[in-house]
Formats: sequence, structure tokens, C-alpha cells
Amino acid sequence: MTINSLYIFDRHCICVYYQDWHRTRRPKPASEAGLLPCRTVVAISNELPPPPPSTAGAGVGGLTSTGLAFDEEAKNMVKKISGRDEQFTSYRTSAYRLHLFETLSGYKFVMLTDPKTENMRVQLRRIYEGPFLEFVVRNPLVKMDSREQGIDNENFRAALDRMVRGLPVYA
Repeated sequence: MTINSLYIFDRHCICVYYQDWHRTRRPKPASEAGLLPCRTVVAISNELPPPPPSTAGAGVGGLTSTGLAFDEEAKNMVKKISGRDEQFTSYRTSAYRLHLFETLSGYKFVMLTDPKTENMRVQLRRIYEGPFLEFVVRNPLVKMDSREQGIDNENFRAALDRMVRGLPVYA
């Protein structure tokens, strides 16, 4: 079992943080509409060069700025499929498992793992309650408006990396 990546989306479904841990191949160049918003931070453990800056907004064709089909349309579909009191917490395919934790303020923490991994909702909540609140929300120097820039905080990145690498499912 392994943890592949973590995405953090703001309340506007714009990716404000992304980090990879087990990338086996270089990412394919994205189309102009599939790039991250200008000045969004991308942390990759393999030290790959960041994608070129773009002024692209939320993307086209129902895709968010990262190319993931995680937008209001998908959210509405999940609400229709799940029961009244149920929440969408994970989704599994033969290649990966997507885990979701959504905060009351609208931030979405999305983690991609091995398909055999158990639900990581508790760990995503710990990421929110720990490094995210401490180094992002409570930091007066961090602007929370993703339309200008993403999360660029070295302390958050280091604390998150330590926390994820310390999880039993990290391999």
C-alpha cells in the first residue's frame, strides 16, 4: 500500500496545494486549460520542475484547474447517488483509491492511494486539524484567497511530509 498524492481545493474548487510522494513517471504536459492557476505551489518529492505559469481559471469541460473531474457537477452526482445522511468519503478503481475530507469552510482534502488502502478520512482530518490549521489558517502571512496564489508555506510542506511519511500505509 502506498500514498501517491494529496490535493487541497479551496471553496471555489481551485487547487491551492498539490504534493506527490511516489511518482514513477514524469507528468505529461497539460493543455493550456489544464494547468494550475498562476503561482499555485506544486510540491513534488522528486524535485521535478514546476509547470509553466498560466492565467487559466477553473478550466473547461467540467474539469477543475488540475484536470481532475472534481467540481460541482461531480458533487451533485455524488449527492444523488448517496443517501440523505451519507457523505462521499472514498472512491476506488482498479488503479487507485480517492479519499475525500471536506471541511465546514469548504476546503477539500483529496488523497490518492493504492486501491487496497483502507479509508484515509481520519488521516485527512488530522492533516487539516494539525499542519493546515497551524501553518496555513493561523498564519497571518498566508493569504487564503486562492485566486491570487496557492499555499506556499515551507513549514506546512515539511510538517505535512513528516506526517504522511509517518503513516503506516506509507511505503
